[in-house]
Amino acid sequence: MIRSMTAFARKEGATQNGLLVWELKSVNHRFSEVSLRLPEELRAQEIRLRDRVAGRIGRGKVEANLRFQPVEDAGQPVEIDRELADRLAHATREIDQLLYNPAPVNAMDVLRWPGVIKTPERDGDRLLADAMALLDAALDELVQTREREGEKLKRIVTERLDAIELQLARVRERLPEILAGLRERLEARLQELQGELDAARVEQEIVILASKADVDEELDRLATHVAEVRRVLEQDEPVGRRLDFLMQEFNREANTLGSKSVHVDTTGVSVELKVLIEQMREQIQNIE
Repeated sequence: MIRSMTAFARKEGATQNGLLVWELKSVNHRFSEVSLRLPEELRAQEIRLRDRVAGRIGRGKVEANLRFQPVEDAGQPVEIDRELADRLAHATREIDQLLYNPAPVNAMDVLRWPGVIKTPERDGDRLLADAMALLDAALDELVQTREREGEKLKRIVTERLDAIELQLARVRERLPEILAGLRERLEARLQELQGELDAARVEQEIVILASKADVDEELDRLATHVAEVRRVLEQDEPVGRRLDFLMQEFNREANTLGSKSVHVDTTGVSVELKVLIEQMREQIQNIE
């Protein structure tokens, strides 16, 4: 199934330790990259949480942010780390002696310092299990969003493939008439030069020019690329990089078609093909 690399998911859950909120945002990227922001209580579990995200996302940059609001127990007394508070008080007095006009430090400033107010012991294993379960739910939502967006991208690309096939059919239908007209114009021009050119050489030059103007090979290759893109779109794995490569091959054949053009119709088709290919390429940049 085709997946977009652009999506957002948010999940929150109340646990016995407190409120957990996961926010996941993914954007397009050449490779797989996971960026985590975790509360202090789960900082030591970063590798496990990162692996959990990377295991579900094949390609794209994912920013995962976890917020944790501990349960407040109104009956729990506030415990102060007196040793840390004492060290902070001594440090502020030493700093005051170095300043010309020091600002006073009040008790609330000290209390805001990390670790001064002791937090009650929490069940770390339970907190990690809750965070993992909520992360899985958020990843489910993120992947589902990526799949829905991927289906839209697939429809857009398929519509462009249909349009390319119409352009190829148009050229194939007109090509015999275009080549016949080219030969007639050359023969008429050469009639004016009779006596100045060898007849065999004239015929040889006509054949060479007609061969250069023949774009059957380019049309066949373009049709092959269309079939390959359709096949790749049905695969159940990350295919964005392969599709991006196919767009380069599309452009190469469209450019060759334009360079060999000897008629306004083939020139117009070449231009239209380039427009359609660019429209596909822009959408494929967001495919996983």
